[in-house]
Amino acid sequence: MLVRLGSRFVAIGAFLFIAGCGGGGGGGASNPGTGSNGAGSAAPSGASSTTPTLAAATPVVDGTALGDSNWPTGSTSSGGTGQPVSAMNCGLRSNSYTYTHLSIYQNGRLLSLPANIGMVSPTMAAQTGCAYPMHTVDASGKIHMDTTTGASYTLGQFFAIWGEPLSTSNVAGVSGSPVSIYVNDGGALTQYKGDPASLVLPPHGEVTIMVGTPLTQIPSYTWTDPPPFDTNATTLTYGGTVGTQYWQNGNTSTGGTGADVDGLTCAANMSELYHVHAHLAIVNNGQWLALPMNVGLLSQCSYEMHTHDQTGIIHIETPNVKTYTLGQFFDIWGQPLTSTNVAGVTGNVVAYINDNGDSRRYMGDLRNIELTSMRDVTLQIGTPPVSKLPIYTWTDETQ
Repeated sequence: MLVRLGSRFVAIGAFLFIAGCGGGGGGGASNPGTGSNGAGSAAPSGASSTTPTLAAATPVVDGTALGDSNWPTGSTSSGGTGQPVSAMNCGLRSNSYTYTHLSIYQNGRLLSLPANIGMVSPTMAAQTGCAYPMHTVDASGKIHMDTTTGASYTLGQFFAIWGEPLSTSNVAGVSGSPVSIYVNDGGALTQYKGDPASLVLPPHGEVTIMVGTPLTQIPSYTWTDPPPFDTNATTLTYGGTVGTQYWQNGNTSTGGTGADVDGLTCAANMSELYHVHAHLAIVNNGQWLALPMNVGLLSQCSYEMHTHDQTGIIHIETPNVKTYTLGQFFDIWGQPLTSTNVAGVTGNVVAYINDNGDSRRYMGDLRNIELTSMRDVTLQIGTPPVSKLPIYTWTDETQ
């Protein structure tokens, strides 16, 4: 399995990810902003062409899905599936990202940009999976862009990774006339009239593509982004403890007792052909609670997901690659997991996911959070809000 080196986090304090910077919004006309679904004001059918104005910025929390579903998640079969695409390789995620925001409208209707474009799932051969330097992690419309290479990225490169067409008459299979493109870069709205594939994506900017009936007012957004990373890494040592002990060790009486749980087996001698680790941090009213040891470990067998200590590391050891979720782990543990209840600790829950420096707010069902190699999940319960996301040094024993 690939090793995460603690040195990868030395420069995290200078991290340029999406913290505290809006999507180029504001600076527009005095017209009212858009609704929460991001829909703009479409010109009446057959209306003469007019120059649209920029709406006042709409506040949006990172991870919020914008628009109506139109495409399946992920890249298509003709897009990035692991091979080089447009001189970009699929590999381990960087530790520094920025983003641009893309909106696609069809006759005034906002279409949701799919999640997981440019993301390739783990396999037995590549247990970490891979990601392209440009990818999406949710349906917010944000395109995450690796900043470590110093390269700029184009709209055509993103569509190549997506595996969808991009021309003046066809945008990801949505056809119509006219096709208009506007760029909001720091509050300055301009129309782009060149080759759509050559459009350079501005960091923290907004690109709006309108197919068919154009908008008279183009939405803009101000994002509440994830907190910055803590500059001091927490060392995860096998057998150690991170946080204050709160729960008893092992499964509860309603957890796994040896029978299959959510399709996950408990075996005396589990084959470890697929062996990865994820990390879970639970913070209640500012206090870090230690995840108990021996969850999923019984005297007669071990579940495919389990803990050995109180570091928060979740071990996934199994003969087959499949999707493992946080909900499955809590079911093995025998504890509830909802938006207001984490293992009996109640309050409003905010979730963050960090993949080697590629962080985001998670807005979906907490039970559906996938546990992948070296993924850090932080569950914040109550107040105060987490001001810095934790980062970790994984020692040899915890890889």
